[in-house]
Amino acid sequence: MCFRFPRSRWSVASGQCSVTLLFALIVFALSASCARLSEARHARQAGHSVRARKLRVCADPNNLPFSNERLEGFENKIADLVARELNADVEYTWWAQRRGFMRNTLKAGACDVVMGLPRNFEMAQTTAPYYRSTYVFVYRRNGGVKIDSFDDPLLRKLKVGVQVIGDDGANAPPAHALSNRGIVGNVSGYPVYGDYAEESPPARIINAVASGDIDVAIAWGPLAGYFAKRQSVPLEIVAVSPRSDPSLPFTYDISLGIRRGESSFKEELEHALERRHGEIQKILDDYGVPRA
Repeated sequence: MCFRFPRSRWSVASGQCSVTLLFALIVFALSASCARLSEARHARQAGHSVRARKLRVCADPNNLPFSNERLEGFENKIADLVARELNADVEYTWWAQRRGFMRNTLKAGACDVVMGLPRNFEMAQTTAPYYRSTYVFVYRRNGGVKIDSFDDPLLRKLKVGVQVIGDDGANAPPAHALSNRGIVGNVSGYPVYGDYAEESPPARIINAVASGDIDVAIAWGPLAGYFAKRQSVPLEIVAVSPRSDPSLPFTYDISLGIRRGESSFKEELEHALERRHGEIQKILDDYGVPRA
């Protein structure tokens, strides 16, 4: 603070006080700036990155094995890898992966990345894929069942569980494959979304195989591989065949989804995925994700 005194006692030129204050503020600002630069330099030398960038990800808070709010899903782990490669921190917007998910998240600007989208997904621009998986048959290892094809006549006699999305024809490809073969009377549907009040609701179809409620399930590979490992009875997982029916693929390349027109960001993400390829494959192995 600068004090002014009567001129009769102090010989201070007019304005000298304000000039002195200004000079002091400039010196203080320069000193603070130098201190911050020094701290940042020391942090880098100590191996600590100064991260100001955010990788904004939209994900489901209750959707293992993919993601959850406790960051236990394999997509959470992969997002961390990508963020570290970009020298960024992950910042999540949580939204239940129901109808309208893309409209309310990526397209609304709530985030910049959605993990785990099929390549060539219509509602987003997608990166090069970081894994490829398939639908699988799941049955009890010692239950006397061996199936690997939609054309196996056993499917007409067994209790079959299949993932369904809704009653508007937008069902998962295996549901259509069974229907096209006239296999409907012995089939039970297990919603992909499930009861959101439960922990990891999509797991119910795999639990039903272990408990004997159904003889065989047809489910998306990452889901099946993860929950099959956690059952009290050994379960067999076999990739479906054929790999596709006319216009019905059962195997998908999986990518990161971003907004259209963000070419530079897409290239940046693809480089990160490429550099972390080995670590990503290790994560997928740890979670039991079958690859095609």
